[in-house]
Amino acid sequence: MMKLFNFFKRDNENEVETATDETVEAQTSGDLLLQALLKKEVIDKNKAMSIPAVSGSVDRISNMVAMLPIRLYKKEMKENKTEITEVLNDKRVKILNQDTGDTLDAFQLKKAIARDYLISKGAYLYIEKFKNEFVSLRYVEPENVGIFKNTDPIFRDIQYEINGKSYETYNFLTILRNTTDGATGKSIVTEISRCLETSFETIMYELGIVKKGGGKKGFLQATNKLSKDELKALKEAWNNYYGSNEENIIILNKGLEFKEGADSSVELQINERKKTLKEDIQDVFHISTNYDETVKDAVMPIISAIESALNRNFLLESEKDTYYFSFDTKKITRGSLRERYEAYKIADETGWLTKNEIRSEEDRDSIEGLDVISMNLANVLYDTKTKKYYTPNTGSLTDLKDGGEQNANENRNKGR
Repeated sequence: MMKLFNFFKRDNENEVETATDETVEAQTSGDLLLQALLKKEVIDKNKAMSIPAVSGSVDRISNMVAMLPIRLYKKEMKENKTEITEVLNDKRVKILNQDTGDTLDAFQLKKAIARDYLISKGAYLYIEKFKNEFVSLRYVEPENVGIFKNTDPIFRDIQYEINGKSYETYNFLTILRNTTDGATGKSIVTEISRCLETSFETIMYELGIVKKGGGKKGFLQATNKLSKDELKALKEAWNNYYGSNEENIIILNKGLEFKEGADSSVELQINERKKTLKEDIQDVFHISTNYDETVKDAVMPIISAIESALNRNFLLESEKDTYYFSFDTKKITRGSLRERYEAYKIADETGWLTKNEIRSEEDRDSIEGLDVISMNLANVLYDTKTKKYYTPNTGSLTDLKDGGEQNANENRNKGR
């Protein structure tokens, strides 16, 4: 074991050895990868975010969540039909989409929720209320949240502690990933720590090579045996060349020749592993080359978790049967212009949407007379406001309320 330690020590100090065949080995950089493995460094979220594949995946997912507005809806039964209306003038809608009441704006708040959901123990937002009025949502760093649980495995009870003060769980919006207790989640960093360790150590290894000038290990071959003074001078020149960021130069005397060494087994493994490491990490985050699959697998679960937390603790008890929060995913699911227009064409022809509803989807003003649905029965049109059917082929107009039928052409002739 001591010999192994001495080997690494010499490697770090870039010592130059003289072999029995007068070959001098120049250690151009410390083997930082093996050092990291020996130290068994723990990968936390900060180190994980220094890995480009992790940082890129988290940023992409959190941005997609943050750009979406959150709507509040009211569901009622009227005349044996379910009627859903959007609630516009509610303070909570303003808190979630405009002014949170915190130092973070609405975009930053939703982005932080998604980020903590993925790479920390969870996202924690304090709900500030005055009596039954919601005042603000305040983001709390997960590291500042202490968790206290009872020991009963069935009737669990949880309290949070922040700065020495205790809070009940209903005082917070808690958004957790893969939780089993409702208080802390399991981050992706924790689940794939070994994979991330390899990626992080690879980056550190490459940085070490760059700092040493980008040189590789190799050999100095001397045709004649070097004296102690010559060997000492060569070592100093070599260490100065690789040990500083200044532009240095080494002049090799006659009879000295540098030969690059072959890649070590570790370097070969690194080069091979780097080809698949990014793909492996993106697979864990459900980042796909297919955009729709990325939205479905990477974004929608986070959206559902946030909606569940909002419907649990951001509604009054008296509202929970009729009100609910929902993300408006139109911005990330509406597709390209051509795709949307083709979908609208199908929706119009099948009677799924009125023309004014289609215009509303594109943020256009409604036009009088376009609240009609194509019934796909000889181009029968149904007016949702007047409750009347109109058949252009026959000119007949049917009023559902009276159950009668009028001939539109006759009516037009009478009016002349």
